[in-house]
Amino acid sequence: MIVVAKRIHQISEYFFSEKMKEIQTLENKGIDIINLGIGNPDILPPYGVIPKMKEASEIKNANTYQSYIGIERLRKTIADWYGNTYKVDVDYQKEVLPLMGSKEGIMDISLSYLNKGNQVLIPNPGYPIYSSISKLLESEVIYYDLYDREDWCPNIKLLENKNLSKVKIMWINYPHMPTGATITFEKLEEIVVFAKKNRILLVHDNPYSLILNNNKRPLSIFNIRGSKDIALELNSLSKSYNMAGWRIGMIIGKHEYIKNILKVKSLINSGMYYPIQIGAIAAMNQNSEWFKKLNLEYLKRKKIILEICDRLYLKYRKKSSGIFVWAKILDLEKNDRKWSDKILKNYHIFITPGSIFGNNGKGYVRLSMCCPVKTLEKAKNRIFS
Repeated sequence: MIVVAKRIHQISEYFFSEKMKEIQTLENKGIDIINLGIGNPDILPPYGVIPKMKEASEIKNANTYQSYIGIERLRKTIADWYGNTYKVDVDYQKEVLPLMGSKEGIMDISLSYLNKGNQVLIPNPGYPIYSSISKLLESEVIYYDLYDREDWCPNIKLLENKNLSKVKIMWINYPHMPTGATITFEKLEEIVVFAKKNRILLVHDNPYSLILNNNKRPLSIFNIRGSKDIALELNSLSKSYNMAGWRIGMIIGKHEYIKNILKVKSLINSGMYYPIQIGAIAAMNQNSEWFKKLNLEYLKRKKIILEICDRLYLKYRKKSSGIFVWAKILDLEKNDRKWSDKILKNYHIFITPGSIFGNNGKGYVRLSMCCPVKTLEKAKNRIFS
């Protein structure tokens, strides 16, 4: 028997990977499951993007290995997109690194800056991959608590009282997944000051800022003066342009950080498929009408999701950003995993239990808006049947 690496014992299979197997088994029995669990956009990318990609696939050398840093036009477009979207100046030659999805960036950054025994500040609740990758690299995860009463933002005063001497990286994510909470400029500034003071690499994971942002200007970490000295930002086209399966992400940051991360990236994979880069350029060149239409569709969906929440006796915030609704269970069954299993059994609707995002998610659930209006109406009508 070949013994697995010790690090494997630090992690488990991703919750959704296991759950999708269970759902597939039910569907194989002829049961129609409505999946409100995963944030997998079902809407097509902007009109004209796919034809551009098809056209690019016919170009000579389109199928050859591509540059690890992406074609110049892609990096230039990303920089322009950051300027137009976030009002942030980005040097496309030095401060942009395209990724095969932002999940790759989480690994690349961690491999570049974490040593065994380093500590990592990770939000609770938060995206489970931050913890999994840190544990794989034998770094110590230090969870910082997020609470509804504090608008799901970190309490910096409490963090200041901790021994931070071994902390190397702090992960933040706003609009926040899973809760949909947003952050103010002032609070973001406070976090940047904290990271600078304690010499912590601050990484802002920012894929949801253009979805249902309540007409506020989307925020980047680099809107904060001096943040490039200690911060990186991950972004993605997965949610903004419905291109999740295309795997298009990016890291933005100062040249020194990008240069170090590129060393890791270049050893793990090759460059992005050329036609996908062309498709990404076409997407980011859309005008503001794209987001008006996209957000109008999500508003329709959110209205039905909130009606589903009402029927299931869930408490929620009406004003939240991103593609999820985060809700508190008011039912007698407070165990969110058991509650989720009960809903799956009784109504054939899958809703994500909040505890998979950390123990501060216990008693909450997360519902995805990535289903057509007709499917959401069908789910709503099942609850009274």
